[in-house]
Amino acid sequence: MPVLDAPPAPAIVVVGTREAAQDVPNTKESVDAAKLRETVNLRNSEDSLRYFPSLFVRKRHIGDTQAPLATRTSGVGASARSLVYADGILLSALIGNNNNFASPRWGMVSPEEIERVDVLYGPFSAEYPGNSIGAVVNITTRMPEKLEASTTLAGNLQHFDQYATRGSYPAYQFAGTVGDRIGAFTWFASANHVDSKSQPLAYVTVNRPTASSAVGVPVTGAFEDLNRLGQPIYVVGAGGFEHQRQNNLKLRLGLDLSNSIKLSWRTGLFLNDTASHARTYLADASGSPIYAGPVNIQGHTVTVPASAFSNQVYRFDERHWLHAATIEQSTDAFFWSLIGSIYDYAKDEQRIPSTALPAAKIGGPGSIVRMNGTGWRTLDLHAYSRSIQGHDLHGGAHYDGFTLKSRRFATDDWIDGPAGALTQESTGDTRTLALWAEDHWTISPAFMLTMGARYEWWKAYDGRNFNAAPALDVDQPSRTAQGLSPKVSLRWEPAHRWSVNLSAARALRFPTVSELYQAISTGPTISIPNPDLRPEKANSAELAVERTLRGGSIRISLFREGIKDALIAQSAPLNNSTQLFNYVQNIGRVRTNGAELAIEKRNLVPHFDLSASVTFADTKIVSDPTFPAAEGKMIPQVPRRKATIVATWRPTDRLSLTGAARYSSRMFGTVDNSDVVGHTFQGFEGYFVADARAVYRLTPKIDIAAGVENLTDERYFLFHPFPGRTFTAELDWHL
Repeated sequence: MPVLDAPPAPAIVVVGTREAAQDVPNTKESVDAAKLRETVNLRNSEDSLRYFPSLFVRKRHIGDTQAPLATRTSGVGASARSLVYADGILLSALIGNNNNFASPRWGMVSPEEIERVDVLYGPFSAEYPGNSIGAVVNITTRMPEKLEASTTLAGNLQHFDQYATRGSYPAYQFAGTVGDRIGAFTWFASANHVDSKSQPLAYVTVNRPTASSAVGVPVTGAFEDLNRLGQPIYVVGAGGFEHQRQNNLKLRLGLDLSNSIKLSWRTGLFLNDTASHARTYLADASGSPIYAGPVNIQGHTVTVPASAFSNQVYRFDERHWLHAATIEQSTDAFFWSLIGSIYDYAKDEQRIPSTALPAAKIGGPGSIVRMNGTGWRTLDLHAYSRSIQGHDLHGGAHYDGFTLKSRRFATDDWIDGPAGALTQESTGDTRTLALWAEDHWTISPAFMLTMGARYEWWKAYDGRNFNAAPALDVDQPSRTAQGLSPKVSLRWEPAHRWSVNLSAARALRFPTVSELYQAISTGPTISIPNPDLRPEKANSAELAVERTLRGGSIRISLFREGIKDALIAQSAPLNNSTQLFNYVQNIGRVRTNGAELAIEKRNLVPHFDLSASVTFADTKIVSDPTFPAAEGKMIPQVPRRKATIVATWRPTDRLSLTGAARYSSRMFGTVDNSDVVGHTFQGFEGYFVADARAVYRLTPKIDIAAGVENLTDERYFLFHPFPGRTFTAELDWHL
């Protein structure tokens, strides 16, 4: 492991492949393994993005599989507006655009194999599709140059206290790696096991009536509160207490051939076994817990539906495979690479009871939701020639195919019973073909002009929706679209250590398969509101001024983004009725103006490093003819202000001490900003969270570390209640 007080290596931007020579036009930020080791309590790979400027990963607990990425201009409900790669291999689940099943597959990368992380801001490189509107993340993993091995033991303990939920929630991790180089052959294997228990991810609430009544079983234990719309509610219980057991297994092989050709292969297996339970706060006069039925709370009659608690009880069984192959050649004058990957939901099953607790705890009727067969396939060709009369010429071709297979079955025993009758089905495919080219032209020592374009052909097909009751059985028509996305960037270096970069780009973000084939229940009927969604059309621009320092840099960026036909879930009438339903629609136009300041300085004073960022974003829904009440309001889940700060002190060669903080201002979860209460379940509020970490090199081969997240035990909601103060401890051994 690197000496703790050694300065980090110079930044190398790795984009799309392990070839590092491409000078991309985007604003970029990077962090290497040494800095991550010092500054971040790194339990899952997504933790590596915790202190990047403007970024936020909605990670609700250790091992969370629903952890979408939010960027400068898009919230956590817009997962398809960012891209996450591992060594150029797609991890973003572009089967949807949401904060649940469409979250990136972070579990395919274990923290121990990360070499560095690079982030490109904005859609300014022609190499990437329109999903790069917000950011592109590439996690570079390492391959050994000699025999190496490591093991990590870690424990975490969270304390949580809210309403009547009080307790400690532990998490444990064991990880190991081993690898070697034998001549031209390299191999690397890793295994990571996580066992974690979460705080409640949801609260069970019922509306609080204004009229008094004596009807219903008298109960105690409810808490008076307001929902996010400011309406009075009772909080009657908690759910989503997840117990996760996860395993990440990885094997990578590499072979160096003659003529500078390299071959590599990887196989990754992600296993997830999750069980969730719920707890009621209600008790009758004898102290027995109450989960459903008409009850009387403080002289008010309310009915707790059977599904209120049983929906918070479920079991996940997931087995996902990733296979990828890479061939590349790099010479002094030319580079090319071909990357192919397959991501397969070999097994993805969720079981949910349909009857009330407590009887449902031991079985009974329910449903089984299977996504087996869902997945994607990608193929990327990238080639460029270096320095032909001042021109670096880049080009490539791209293919991707995404498949959604979601089926719900009835079952007589939700715990172990076989699948019965099909009750709901949503399936479909999308495919994209693209050609792209980019010229990096060094006009003079002070000026470089980058011009590029990407042309894409997109198709959606084999869409099908079925619902047993209310009845629906429809095969959806195929859809096609195509378009050009031009890019241009001018970099000027007016003086030593100064650079000015002006970039502009158009990006097309095509609808995902689950956005297209959405079935909306409307009481006695079910309807497809719009299987003919149009692509998002983003026009983005950025002016970035950067001053490099000895051991750091300072950068200010002014950015603007306008999106026509933005794909956002919102409430609107359906089937010519006046009742409102929430579903994905094309919104006329949204725009964001903003500024970002990022500072990094190593050895600000001897043995002391500091990095910080502040982001301001002015967002606005400019046009929304379907829902005029949203016009002039803020874009959902995008705060006006974000900030981070990280300070590291190394009092000795063996010890590093880090303090960090993350801040976000208030945001809204609805397009009309009607959710006026943030500090409640389903609300979105601002937060200030402080973290700390200490790493001590006990021997040349053994390190110990301790840390704390949410040092001040902040209680905050981002729809879900977020973790309380969490302590962590690690023991690391490396060969």
